[in-house]
Order: sequence, then structure tokens, then C-alpha cells
Amino acid sequence: MSILTYREALGRAMTEEMVRDPKVFLMGEEVAQYNGAYKVSKGMLDRFGPERVIDSPISEGGFAGLGVGAAMVGLRPIIEMMTWNFGIQAFDQIINHAAKMLYMSSGQFNVPIVFRGPNGAAHMLAAQHSQTIEGMLTQVPGLKVVTSCNPADGYGLLKSSIRDNNPVIFLESEMMYAMKGEVPDDEHLIPLGVGSIKRAGQHVTLIAWAKMVSRAMDCAEQLAAEGVECEVIDPRCLRPLDEEMIFNSVRKTHRIVIIEEAYQAASVGSYIAEQVQRFCFDELDAPVMRVANEFVPMPYAESLEHLVMPEVERIIPVIKQVLYMR
Repeated sequence: MSILTYREALGRAMTEEMVRDPKVFLMGEEVAQYNGAYKVSKGMLDRFGPERVIDSPISEGGFAGLGVGAAMVGLRPIIEMMTWNFGIQAFDQIINHAAKMLYMSSGQFNVPIVFRGPNGAAHMLAAQHSQTIEGMLTQVPGLKVVTSCNPADGYGLLKSSIRDNNPVIFLESEMMYAMKGEVPDDEHLIPLGVGSIKRAGQHVTLIAWAKMVSRAMDCAEQLAAEGVECEVIDPRCLRPLDEEMIFNSVRKTHRIVIIEEAYQAASVGSYIAEQVQRFCFDELDAPVMRVANEFVPMPYAESLEHLVMPEVERIIPVIKQVLYMR
């Protein structure tokens, strides 16, 4: 095992895949000479040269479209969005072309491409730089949507995403890039569509992904002192979703709280809640509960930002509510 930061684990995954397969290349704003806006691609230009680590113009729609075309003719692009707030500019290419090409070409064109970059709030970046977009993209047939909560998962899931023959949306977090954790020294592949139980428990299931997993783990740690054993589940892939893992946990704990950094309406959490009540209704001893962002644009002020996002002090009362604890 090696101790790597999240950014180092992602950079190692890309580097190993570019060594393994000469068809893999990286493109995006500042990925080459600046070593990446968040230094995820540090050293890759020196190793692979400007034909495989490519600085793009400030035109997300343009270089996303170039990536889709490259994938259609047999290459395997990694397209970095400096932030998914900017990636919204590329939704036409992602949704109308990458996602639909295999279907519209009657199977003639695979689009093996990864669109990756930070998603959600960071720190005092305000309304236009704090959006969480997974709910939008999980509604698009043809896309796989992947998240990760630590360096090891980021490494294993990104390698699998690069090898996948379908377009993959890989959602990172700016707040996690400096997070350190153990990463296997040997090749570590995590299949897409397979979730992970981060903490076993018997009283209530907490479902969270990306940086909300750490919030769930903090809640579980605090409640353990009160005799409450929370099971913390990370789906990792939001599309395809490991529904059976979720259902099995609910059948064990009979209670569930979904924690997500998004708005409640039409979100991934709302889909999970619907599936649980549909397939596990008789197993539930309490209503399905959710904790999400408050429905306001993200403020700039740090104190107000914390009031919008799910924090431990807002999550624990909801967990106690489903447990009928005072």
C-alpha cells in the first residue's frame, strides 16, 4: 500500500492507463503546461508529450465535441472539465452525441470517453461554481455516472472508467483533492456498478456518495457513542446503481436516510427513495428520509454555505427521527 492524495491517485490511474494503451489521451483546460488546474495531471506532459496531454482552448463544447469524434474513430479520450459548472457548456455534446451515438448508429460507433472534473461545492465559490450536476446526467440513457469518496476508490474506478467502452461521467470533488489514503501498489480495478459498504451496522442505513460519505461516517461515529450502529453505504456508481446492495442493507436495518449534496427535487436520492419504497416497503419500520442541500443558490459567505449543505448537526436529528429517538 502507498499513501496518496486523491489527486495523486487519479493522476496515477490516468498515467497507468496511458502507458497501457497508446489510444488513451488527456485533453482539457490547463492540463498540460500548468499540470492541471488542481495538479491532477502533474508531470504527465513531460512523460507523454503534447500529442497525448493537450491544452485546449476555453471552449468546453468545442473540446468535448473533439473528444467525442476521437472516440468514434477508435481513440479513448479523457476530457477534463476544470469544473462541472463549466462542463454545462458541453451538455449538448455529452447528451446529444456521446450518450446517443451507439444507439443512433445502430451499434456502429462506440464512444469510449471519460468526462471528468470536480462537482459540487468547494469553499466560498458561490452560486455559479458550486453546482451539483449528477441528477441531470443520471437521467440520460447511454451515460455511466461514477463518483468516489477516497483515493483508493478514485484510483480503481477511474481505471475502470477509462477501459469502459461507453461514455462515463466521472465526478470528483475539489474539497477531496488533498485527502490522503491508502492505495494498493498493485493494479486495482473496481467494476462499475458495484457499491461499497463503508461501515457495517444494524440499526439504520445511511446512503451517501462522494464527499457526503465522510459526513455519514462522522454521523455514524457520533451515534455509536449512543449505542446506534449505522450502516454506511456508498453506491459509487449512480448509473448503473447497485440497487441490490441498497435493498439488502434496508432489509437488515429496516430504516434508511439518504444524504446527498444536491437539491431534493428530481435527484439521485429521490430515485433511490422511490426504489426502496417500491421493492422494500414491507421491510421498512420508518419512512424513507432524506437530507439534501437547501433549495437556494449557494451563498459566498462561508457561514451561509454550511447552512445550505448537509452537515452533521442537520443529519443526526433526521437519523434519530427514523429511529424514533428523542
